[in-house]
Parts: sequence; structure tokens; C-alpha cells
Amino acid sequence: MWLRLIVIATCLFMSTPNFSHGAEQHVLGTITAIDATHVEVKTSKGQSVNVRVNKKTQYKDQRNLKVANVPEVGDRVVIKAPKDGKVLDATEVYFSAAKGVPAPISPTPVN
Repeated sequence: MWLRLIVIATCLFMSTPNFSHGAEQHVLGTITAIDATHVEVKTSKGQSVNVRVNKKTQYKDQRNLKVANVPEVGDRVVIKAPKDGKVLDATEVYFSAAKGVPAPISPTPVN
């Protein structure tokens, strides 16, 4: 009897986190355009995704969490956005500056 109760309770608690995620989507990529109403992100697959932003959107700079900054073109982002029909409305935008890629070193001939 107790074993059945424990197994049922365990199954219920394990499935709970799946329901809490909801209809929220995550957009990962690099910002290609930004203004007061939207952010355009290029994903690693090469797709361009438009996400609307508003006054309730929270920006979180991963370099400096205490200062409220706004991302710039070229920054890497993770955007949390519930899907409203075909439109994504951002609730949180996590961003950090893209690290500069060093220029390739030309090979030197070996004698």
C-alpha cells in the first residue's frame, strides 16, 4: 500500500516541471538589428527571427548584472518569449558582447 502511494507521488512530482514551461520559446543567436519595438536575431542555423519588445521587457546584461543596459548589434542573446499567434513578444532578454575572433594567422614556410 505505502509502496504504491510513494510510486504515484514520485511520478506526479517528476512530471510537474514539464507543465511549468508553458508556451514560452527561447531564441538564441546574434542581434542583427534592434530598435525600441523589435529585436532581429540571426540564429546559428542562419534563420532570421523577429521578436517584439515593449516596456515590460527586461534586459539582463551578463557582463554587469547590476546596471540596466540595452543590447547592441552583434551581441549574443537568449530571448524568452511566449508565442502570441505568429508573433513572439519578449519577456526577458539575456545578452553579452560577442567575443572578438582573432584574425587568422598566415602560415610561415618552414625551411
